[in-house]
Amino acid sequence: MSKRETIVVIGSGAFGTAIAVVIALENRHDVTLLGRDPSLMADLQADGVHDAALPGIALPYALNYSAEPEVLRNAGIVLFAMPSQAQADAARQYGPYLAKDAVVMTLAKGIDRSSGLLLTQVLEEELPSHPVAVLSGPGFAADIAKGLPTAMAVAASDAALAEHLAQTISGQTFRLYASTDRIGVQLGGALKNVLAIAAGIVEGAGLGESARAALIARGLAEMSRLVVAVGGQADTVRGLSGLGDLVLTATSHQSRNLRFGISLGQGDAPSAFHGGLVEGAYAASVASRLAADHKIDMPVTDAVAAIIDGRLDIRTAMRQLMTRPITTE
Repeated sequence: MSKRETIVVIGSGAFGTAIAVVIALENRHDVTLLGRDPSLMADLQADGVHDAALPGIALPYALNYSAEPEVLRNAGIVLFAMPSQAQADAARQYGPYLAKDAVVMTLAKGIDRSSGLLLTQVLEEELPSHPVAVLSGPGFAADIAKGLPTAMAVAASDAALAEHLAQTISGQTFRLYASTDRIGVQLGGALKNVLAIAAGIVEGAGLGESARAALIARGLAEMSRLVVAVGGQADTVRGLSGLGDLVLTATSHQSRNLRFGISLGQGDAPSAFHGGLVEGAYAASVASRLAADHKIDMPVTDAVAAIIDGRLDIRTAMRQLMTRPITTE
């Protein structure tokens, strides 16, 4: 049994709230959800529901709420749950309030668009005195908050820290597996969003289930090539943060990335989608550039980036993918 920790989750969107909920449900740690809007945090405290993010799901009595960064001063574990492109700014904003020995963990699945860095690298640059971990894997916010069985991965460069975080945050319905492969865990989380957009395009364009299965398999091969090239482990790609998250995100209509792809496949412009943040839309072009830098062949990722940027239409993309030189699997 791990000791009682003070945990703060920064970011009151669906995923941050869900993670705060599932930890607080165990009542083994003191958990606070830190948001920017004082009136929203007061409403959550008073009403016990967050209908904008997790409609119909009761928030546990043990969960605390605040809009004051001062709550970070006593936190041993701080979870960054804001979108990937906001993590650097959040680190600068909240960094001065962190306790000296606080562990920082990113919950976002993406790559920093301006620098091309993984989010743990971004946070390490902004918060050099704090160890930085990442949590990723197949888990929709609503499922987690409802207490439905979910398993994900937590990665830190130090194996003992990863194990400690897994033991601390895991509960009866939320199981974490420890890893030291932060590169593989993060690239799996970022690239599966890109591949989910591709799967959505296939569905929206009516190209059939066989095409989607082929795309998922070949997309997984792309993911593995890039992970290894950047310094991660191929085995990670076959785990929860790679294959597991890809299967979930590329097949469930709960996925915003899949729904965005369906919209593209039906002929809509990227700007016409109003279904919430689509992390894969940011990650596609960054991943494509990263692959080019490492001289890695990623045709599916390249096609998604080109379609989103308006440089390629879907019919041409499919023809190019299907007429590529034949290779061994």
